[in-house]
Amino acid sequence: MEQIVEFLGTGRRKTAVARVRLSPGTGRISINEKEFSDYCAQDEVQKIALSPLHTASMTGKVDIRVNVFGGGVLGQAGAIRLGIARALCAMDLNFRSSLKRAGHLTRDGRKKERKKPGQPGARKRFQFSKR
Repeated sequence: MEQIVEFLGTGRRKTAVARVRLSPGTGRISINEKEFSDYCAQDEVQKIALSPLHTASMTGKVDIRVNVFGGGVLGQAGAIRLGIARALCAMDLNFRSSLKRAGHLTRDGRKKERKKPGQPGARKRFQFSKR
């Protein structure tokens, strides 16, 4: 019986959460049980999500399974990016310095600012009338 080795990484961005499972393989990528190109249709989104693989030059050498929920398209892509970077570090600590230098291991903590009471939005104020 052959044992499957998987490396886990969790990524978060805005309200999106991605759980990434990375294993040595041929480069198959599936997100929420769908093919990668079907789930991420835009080229820019694909580049964001796979940038840690290019930095570590592991494209086509690992199989990736991702479960992602919450947020929008770009938030999910950012969460996948952080999850892949963390899983690569779990796989081999030698990748850490190059991924850190490229900024892939930094969690982007920016979220939508909450609406304040007594005004229409987070920063916007109701129109001021002098008279």
